Amino acid sequence: MSSRQSSLRLPLYVLVAVLLITGTFLIVHRHWVYEVPLMYGETQTIWSVEARVEFTASGGPVKVSMARPSAQDGYTVLKEAGASPGYGLNFIDEEEPRAEWSVRGASGRQELFYRAEILVSQNQGRTELPAPGIRPVSWPEPYAAAISEVLAQAYSTSADNYSLTRELLKRFSSDEVAQNIELLRTQFGDKLPELWVDMLHKARVPASLVYGLELRDGRRRQSLIPLLRVWDGDDSQVFELPVSDGRSVLVGKHPVLLWEQRGAPVLDVLGGTDSNIRFSMIRREESTYANIAENLSSQHDFLNFSIHSLPIEEQAMFQTILLLPIGALVVCLLRVLVGIKTSGTFMPVLIALAFIQTSLITGLVGFLLVVATGLYIRGFLSRLNLLLVPRITAVIITVIAIISLFSVLSYKLGLTEGLKITFFPMIILSWTIERMSILWEEEGGREVMKQGGGSLLTAVLAYWAMSDPWVRHLTFNFIGLQFVVLALVLMIGSYTGYRLLELKRFSVFGK
Repeated sequence: MSSRQSSLRLPLYVLVAVLLITGTFLIVHRHWVYEVPLMYGETQTIWSVEARVEFTASGGPVKVSMARPSAQDGYTVLKEAGASPGYGLNFIDEEEPRAEWSVRGASGRQELFYRAEILVSQNQGRTELPAPGIRPVSWPEPYAAAISEVLAQAYSTSADNYSLTRELLKRFSSDEVAQNIELLRTQFGDKLPELWVDMLHKARVPASLVYGLELRDGRRRQSLIPLLRVWDGDDSQVFELPVSDGRSVLVGKHPVLLWEQRGAPVLDVLGGTDSNIRFSMIRREESTYANIAENLSSQHDFLNFSIHSLPIEEQAMFQTILLLPIGALVVCLLRVLVGIKTSGTFMPVLIALAFIQTSLITGLVGFLLVVATGLYIRGFLSRLNLLLVPRITAVIITVIAIISLFSVLSYKLGLTEGLKITFFPMIILSWTIERMSILWEEEGGREVMKQGGGSLLTAVLAYWAMSDPWVRHLTFNFIGLQFVVLALVLMIGSYTGYRLLELKRFSVFGK
C-alpha cells in the first residue's frame, strides 16, 4: 500500500480505534462498577413488569384501585413503584395487596403506571389462601337442566375436587361437543369462565376466577389471562381454561405470574369511565452477588447510560432494536467477505426478525409459501402493463390476501403455528416479490434462485446470531457493544480483496 493510500485511510483507522476503545471502556466500566455480568448464565432472572392503567376522568374526584402481585411459588416481588403525576399513591397490604391512586379532581384521558421487579426463585413463597364461601346459584330453564346433566356426568367420573374440575373443563374442550355443551357455549359465550365457577359452587366445590400474566420476554400491551382456582380442603390448585375452540388459553406454554389470586376485581375506577389495563414486560439477567436491580435504577450518571432507565414498554422495543446491528453485521460479513448475493441489502435482517417471532421452521415455510404464490400472481399482473406504483400496491394487497388465506386455512386444519405468519413484514414481502419477478424477467430463474437462496441463508444465519441468549444479553445490557459493532463494520467496509466465492473463479492462476 502506497503512502498516499495510507494517509487517505488514516482518518478511518483513527475512527475505528476511537470506537473500539470507547466501546470496550463502556463495557468494562459497566461490568466492574455496576457488576453487570458479561457471561450469560451466571445470573438470576428478574422480570420487570409494567402495568399501564388508562381511563377517562369525569372531572371530579378519582380513585383507582388495582390488584398487585404477591409472593407465590417461584416468584418473589423485589421492588414496587408507581408513576402518577398529580395523584397520591398508596400500596395497601391488608386483605389483598392493591395499589390505590387518588386525586381531588381530574378530567380527560388519564394514564397511571405501576412497575414491579419480580425475581424468579425456587422458594416456595406462596401463602395458602382460605377457600371462598359457597354461594347459591341458579339458572333459568333449559340451561339449569343442561348444567345439572353436565355436572352429573363429570361427577360420576371424578374422585375429588381437582379431578371434578378437570372432567368439567375436558367436556368443554372436547372436539366431540355434546348438545348440552353447545347450548351453554351459545348462551354464555365469553362468560364461560364465570359459568364454570358457578357450576363448581353448585357442586359444593370452592372456586374462584383469578388472573395471571403470561411472562413473555419483550411483550407489550398484553392482557391478563383468566384462570380457575379450586380448593380441596386447605390446599388449592390453579387450572388453565380452554377457549371456544378447545385449545388452552396458554398456547405458548410460557410461565405465568398470578397477578390477582383471590377472585377480586383487577381494576376498580371511581370517577372515571372507559378504563383498561395493559402490561409490558422484559426479562433481565442480573448478578447473583449484588442487588443490580437497585443499582441500575437508582444510579443515573453519564457513564451508566442504560436502557434500564426507560419505561418497560420502551425497553421491550429497544431489546429488539438493539439486535438489528448484529443482523446487519452478519449481512456485511456474508456480502463483503464471502460474496453471497441477496435480494435487497438488508431485507434478510427483517426476515430474521420475523423468524424470531414465528420460530425458524414456521417462518421458512411461511416465507416460501407466500413468496412462491406471490410470484405466480405477479407474473399474471405483468401481463396487464400496469405502472410501477399501482403494480406494487396490487402486490401488497395480494400478499395480505395470501397471508389471510393461509392463516384461515391453518386455523381450520388445527395448525396453530400457521397463525404466526402474520408477523412477516408485508411491505418487505411485497418488494421482495416485485424484485424477484423483475429479476426473473431480466436474468432468468437461475439468478432468482441464487439471490433468493442467498437471502434465506443470510436470514437464517442472522436469526441464529440475533436469537442467541448470550448475544441478546450483551446487546441489551452493554450499550458499548454498539460502538464495537460499528468499528467492525467500518473495518469490513475498507476491505478490497477477493471474496471467498470469487477464489474459485481465479484458482486457475494459482496453477
